[in-house]
Amino acid sequence: MTIRCLVVDDEELARKLLENFIGRMPTLQLAGQCKDPMEAIQFMQKNTIDLIFLDIQMPGLTGVEFLRTLKQKPVVIFTTAYPEYAVEGYSLDVIDYLLKPFSFERFVQAVNKASELLTLKSFQNEPSTGSKDFILVKSEHKIHRIKYEDINYIQSMREYVAYYTPNGRILSLNSLKSLEAELPSNRFLRIHKSYMVAIEKVETLEGNMVHIGKDKLPIGASYREVVLGKIFQ
Repeated sequence: MTIRCLVVDDEELARKLLENFIGRMPTLQLAGQCKDPMEAIQFMQKNTIDLIFLDIQMPGLTGVEFLRTLKQKPVVIFTTAYPEYAVEGYSLDVIDYLLKPFSFERFVQAVNKASELLTLKSFQNEPSTGSKDFILVKSEHKIHRIKYEDINYIQSMREYVAYYTPNGRILSLNSLKSLEAELPSNRFLRIHKSYMVAIEKVETLEGNMVHIGKDKLPIGASYREVVLGKIFQ
């Protein structure tokens, strides 16, 4: 699998370093380099990109502002000298955060994360026959085929999510935001910023908690009305 990369950074030395690192990895192809987000927007209108190495502090639009303008987002790795943006990066589904100056080893770690996610997406985008009743989950270099009926709930753990099943927990790179768009809304419901549940597995409501088996999960204040209307009416 060849991953088409775009570097967006206003510093020439930073672009050159990434060009060098990308050239050392046979799975990566440097599709283009842009010195600011406006140039990147024009480039992406004409080219397909799988992975963006994105600086944050740039003239005009910041990397964060640029990312928010994209309706269809490639996989993104932030490359920046400002560690305070890490939390915001995770909220935007950024796969990793490279703090300048970073080593080639750290670069490879980030690329491996991106590669795993892109591989999983390629499997999920393959056409299927009949009604889909499962999700493909990549974990520890394996791809698991988890049936919807076997998922009790899903927990967000920053850039990872944990699928809780009768056979235990499976940890994978993803976000609840992405899963909300992927999983059928008649079977799964977001109840908290950190939890999504299988509707049919919810057994009891107790105050601001729901019971699934022996586990008690919190209901977020902004989700309570939807939870009550969809599960307990």
